[in-house]
Amino acid sequence: MSYADVYAAWKADPQGWWMEEAGRTDWQTPPATALSEDGRLWFPDGITNTCHNAVDRHVAAGRGDQAAIIWDSPVTGRKETISYADLKDRCARLAGALAARGVGLGDRVVIYMPMVPEALVAMLACTRIGAIHSVVFGGFAAHELATRIDDARPRAVIAGSCGIEPGRVVAYKPLLDGAIERAAHKPEFCIILQRDALAADLVEGRDVEWHAAQEGVTPAPCVWVRGDHPCYILYTSGTTGAPKGVVRPTGGHIVALNWSMRAVYGVAPGEVFWAASDVGWVVGHSYICYAPLFHGNTTVMFEGKPVGTPDPGAFWRVIAEHGVASFFTAPTAFRAIRKDDPRAEHLAGHDMSRLRALYLAGERADPDTIDWARKVLGVPVYDHWWQTESGFPMVGNPAGIEALPVKVGSPTVALPGWDVRVLDDQGAERPAGELGAIALRLPLPPGSLPTLWNAEERFASAYLDRFPGYYNTGDAGMVDEDGYLWIMARTDDVINVAGHRLSTGLMEEVLASHPDVAECAVVGVADALKGQLPMGFVTLQKGTETGEEEIRAQIVALVRERIGPVAAFKLVTVVDRLPKTRSGKILRRSMVQIADGAEVKMPATIDDPAILDEIALKVRDLGYPKS
Repeated sequence: MSYADVYAAWKADPQGWWMEEAGRTDWQTPPATALSEDGRLWFPDGITNTCHNAVDRHVAAGRGDQAAIIWDSPVTGRKETISYADLKDRCARLAGALAARGVGLGDRVVIYMPMVPEALVAMLACTRIGAIHSVVFGGFAAHELATRIDDARPRAVIAGSCGIEPGRVVAYKPLLDGAIERAAHKPEFCIILQRDALAADLVEGRDVEWHAAQEGVTPAPCVWVRGDHPCYILYTSGTTGAPKGVVRPTGGHIVALNWSMRAVYGVAPGEVFWAASDVGWVVGHSYICYAPLFHGNTTVMFEGKPVGTPDPGAFWRVIAEHGVASFFTAPTAFRAIRKDDPRAEHLAGHDMSRLRALYLAGERADPDTIDWARKVLGVPVYDHWWQTESGFPMVGNPAGIEALPVKVGSPTVALPGWDVRVLDDQGAERPAGELGAIALRLPLPPGSLPTLWNAEERFASAYLDRFPGYYNTGDAGMVDEDGYLWIMARTDDVINVAGHRLSTGLMEEVLASHPDVAECAVVGVADALKGQLPMGFVTLQKGTETGEEEIRAQIVALVRERIGPVAAFKLVTVVDRLPKTRSGKILRRSMVQIADGAEVKMPATIDDPAILDEIALKVRDLGYPKS
């Protein structure tokens, strides 16, 4: 069937369509109900188990010898391949250790781990016994970890002694100890994985070492749970305010992710899939851990960086060595590779013949990055769009159904399950080609969030109240005449220059097209005359010989040529690095706060706070903040 046929079939009977997909999931009791009366929970009365669908069923089907996880760690020089049969044993033992200490159905477990296979084992072990895990990005500050402990109220914490970054070891245990000391809620016990790079001091009576915790325990069988039982909580807030815990129900999670591997990423069971992310983010949950294992793929877990471990050829080595068929990462990773190796000289000698496609998500993929990746890899490059809240792609190229023509700069079309609309401020639908707020018509599909943990009112105010009958994504964009969606910016990043609504994302595309620009960001800053003005920040390609003044003049002229004088684009500066979160997202809000002279709220996920000092100096050179 074509994409149009599949999408039409879903739209004609959404509940029936998803019930048919649910037939690919193992249920102890198949669901009789597709969608709850309130339109939020899918397959609520079905009885199933996440770990069984990810691990046990593949062993039962005779595929226990197949590789489930390939761990590749250039920062330690280690590699490990774990079969499905071995993974089942590891999950059962750790689940038994948790159960022996009283952890059971509905209990929460916080996981604070680096990129090691034990992180996936911990996640799966929790789901095996019906516990609800909440993974917190490894190395998060003690305060941020404490707020999540207080919100989730975990019975236990599973943590690593340290994380390893290029050139340094990050001690996790002191951060965990500090978080527990600060938190009002105290977990009953902690299981600590001691790494060779740095062993942690254990608190007597509370902490137990990973292997010691599992000695003599009875391996735990799968505990069957209802389809509406939460699989996990994932906190999205990186600020010091109240955390926002996205809840992922079990049944819809399994069904939707399993479908996405086939329909979106175009892989067959047994093939190798790699998502270069971290288990602390939603990509790590959905596409390092759960989706590949639900679908019977081999998932790659990489403890390294796109550059510096040891060079810009790190990704090429992993893809070639492990036979990756489908690869998923953030555009910022490719911008980093391109900046250090613009001619892709480190690609030489790596056999990339088994790679069929590259998928980019997590931030806007600028056309220049897409074109460069497509040129050097020689495979289709698919941008796609989704959020922590959605759990799987909302808009993408449905390559597993039908590979649609690529329009560079667009993540392509709405995928089955998602009714995407572009609305004006009053909630009326915008015509094709006109900018507006992107909203999703309710009900949301399986796999998406039904609420926030212990925060129903916040769920409504954050997502539902703005446009009744719709979920507000917080993104702005437009749909063209062919039904392709164009994500232009976050709603907050659509700026008003002298009454004209302009997309900072569109300006970033122009800046990125300059041959000497490696990365860029455009933000809106306050202006007494025009309301707001765009301010641009660029980093330069390695080996650029053109002077900064000339580059700045060329960029201003380029924006004037392609967007017009209406953009009033005159403020641009060259920086060494852009401030980012550890997941690679540019901290535009912090840059705006600096330029407007407002208090800068230091994001908990910032990778290097010192970068903001450089940004402040550069902004001052441009005459901001205005006194």
